[in-house]
Amino acid sequence: MNRNEAIIRTSAVGIAGNLLLAVFKLIAGTAANSVSIITDAINNIADGMSSLVTIIGTRLSEKEPDKEHPFGYGRIEYLSSLIIGLLITYAGFDALRTSVLRIIHPEPVEYSAVTMIVVAAGVLIKVMIGLYTKRRGEELSSQPLIASGIDALNDSIGSAAIFLAAIIYLMSGYAIEAWIGIAISLLIMKNGIVTLRETASGILGEAPDIKLAAAVRKSIQSFPEIDGVYDIAIHSYGKERLVGTAHIEVSDQLTVAWIDNLQRAVIRKVKEDTGVEMMGLSIYAINTRSEATIAIREAVRNIVRNTEGGKEMHGFYIDLVDKTMNFEAVLEFGVRSMESFRTELLEKVKKAYPEYDIQINVLHDFTE
Repeated sequence: MNRNEAIIRTSAVGIAGNLLLAVFKLIAGTAANSVSIITDAINNIADGMSSLVTIIGTRLSEKEPDKEHPFGYGRIEYLSSLIIGLLITYAGFDALRTSVLRIIHPEPVEYSAVTMIVVAAGVLIKVMIGLYTKRRGEELSSQPLIASGIDALNDSIGSAAIFLAAIIYLMSGYAIEAWIGIAISLLIMKNGIVTLRETASGILGEAPDIKLAAAVRKSIQSFPEIDGVYDIAIHSYGKERLVGTAHIEVSDQLTVAWIDNLQRAVIRKVKEDTGVEMMGLSIYAINTRSEATIAIREAVRNIVRNTEGGKEMHGFYIDLVDKTMNFEAVLEFGVRSMESFRTELLEKVKKAYPEYDIQINVLHDFTE
């Protein structure tokens, strides 16, 4: 069974369980005139709709690449999560409105043995659905499934609170079920907002997974001709389509044909080792012919490290004849602006080597 089929089957289990719970809770809640049970039923319906959206999104993500979308439709999972977040948030808002109205206009409730059994069974089933869905989501690296699983586990807390409120009412006559409904609705809204925030972060673009980036770096560095690997970027077009780029340092004595063969070998190995498709490998030639160039490189590296915010330097190449110097300086996140760092660094290097035309590219290392 492939990943998408597994996601669909897991979502189908969630739909069946949530719809079954919703039917029984609606019947029990209506019979008992309990706004909290009815609110919980609405939440189950929203959860079932979320699972349905996950299935639809998964099916759409299977579409083959075309001219408009050459990397495929894998990112549609982000849209699925976005819709799920909106559905959850709306369900919470509607439940909050209903609960507040019940506090303003209270009505008597009538809990029966059947009602108590339905609520207790709902807690147990919700926990089972939540644990199963979350575990499968983590196994399949499916954010929509993980979100649905966490939501189900949080819902079981609300269902348990309803059961507790019913016991309190039967023992003391105090009706707190409308307040429980408010608590549940706020929890629902919180889950929706968290899902929306996490989805928005993915859409905006996140740093690559540290472990995956480290695996890509290790795979590339396994080639003895490569002296350094930098600026690894990994873009997700769905969990089954990861596209990467990187900069590598090689000796300036390698021929073009050698570098071409090296690039092809690196691309094949990274794909085999990590599943990431390396769409681009930029080449940095490092000076190896002259002791003088090596000494200048280390001196410039120390200047970078001793400038506020400077972490490291790579891609250094100097031409002693044409008097040109090029390198990339890595700036720590949040310390200062790239422009101020570049200006100060350029002044320092220019002061040390005034005869050179110096080009500096400043960037962040987003794999750390």
